[in-house]
Amino acid sequence: MKHITALPRLARLGFAAAITLLISCQKEQAATPDAAVANTADSTITTFRHPGVVNSTASLNLIASQANGGDATRTAGYNKVVDYMNQYPVPTSFPAVVYVVGSGGSPTEDQIRRDAVLAYACALRWVKTGSATYAGQAKQILNGYAYNFQRYSTSPKPDGSPTEFRQTYLEASWVAPTFVAAAEIIRYYQVNGTGAGWSATDVSKFSDFLNNLKNNYVNNVPGAISDTNNWQVSYAYAKMALGVWFNSTAVYDSGYDYMLQTMPQVVYSDGALKEQRDRDCVHPQYSLTAMSYAAETARIQGNTAIYEFNGQEIRKGWEKFEDAEAGNYSRNCSGSQIFPGIETAYNYYGTSKLASLRDRQDPYGVPGDKTFLGFTSFTHRSIGAAR
Repeated sequence: MKHITALPRLARLGFAAAITLLISCQKEQAATPDAAVANTADSTITTFRHPGVVNSTASLNLIASQANGGDATRTAGYNKVVDYMNQYPVPTSFPAVVYVVGSGGSPTEDQIRRDAVLAYACALRWVKTGSATYAGQAKQILNGYAYNFQRYSTSPKPDGSPTEFRQTYLEASWVAPTFVAAAEIIRYYQVNGTGAGWSATDVSKFSDFLNNLKNNYVNNVPGAISDTNNWQVSYAYAKMALGVWFNSTAVYDSGYDYMLQTMPQVVYSDGALKEQRDRDCVHPQYSLTAMSYAAETARIQGNTAIYEFNGQEIRKGWEKFEDAEAGNYSRNCSGSQIFPGIETAYNYYGTSKLASLRDRQDPYGVPGDKTFLGFTSFTHRSIGAAR
């Protein structure tokens, strides 16, 4: 029962807060988390909605209807799905071992990222067309990893130095929620009353694959690095997605609570993200995208607390990134790729500044490094409160 875990949760949150304080050594402008939220964070979910990761039945029904009805804006977003599928054929073999390379990549690392997004693209194309071909392709990818993947390992960096094993934890945190988003659609969505026909045996095997990612990699992110940055929010988003899949409030809330603990350490009080100030124009968008997708997942599950947290921290972060894109910030990000999480954030907040950022590269496909799912101009542009 939910209430039996209340005291352990408070203890865990207190410990997490202490760890966050100890490892955060450059927080001169970091926001202070609301004390009430920090000590009582709990999603209050008792029953999960499915599909429930980034997309819902209502939102998928809406976008399919609009695309099939000839809506030009929705069709432009959908064409990004088609373009991706035309670029990457469905694989016929899947790696047993995925080799992670720090500051680089390997064929298997590139494939698992690419395939997670491809499974999601196939699922979305099935939603729009109702063609069993695309549902079958999505299942082929999901089953391919369910029956073949065994473990992550590492290979040397391009300069010959070893890749730290902890990098595998982050890689798993990136692909897990994208796989889940695709699998949630294939498992639960129906086109004209007909499901995708994913067998119970295959679903169980896929759950084993996700448990492998969760238990052996994702769960190890907290404490893996001494800094607080995109690692922690990517972990929190992954745990929320995995919680939806497993219908587990314990797994979901571990990510939800951790997200609320971490956000004030990633976004400064002026809206700038730590990695935007200290690093580059890409890593802060990992944080913004993970936070936005986690907030959207929570919204589908009936809770807008992440979107609203600390005076709409996610909105302030994206708006500060628009300053950087416009050349009005100390780090000039003009011309850099804008991650598709902006579309989900704009749909919720609707500010003119977010519209300016969104319109710079609309319609949105996927991030160039395929760390997160995309196609949000198809799935989230102007969907309003559909959930």
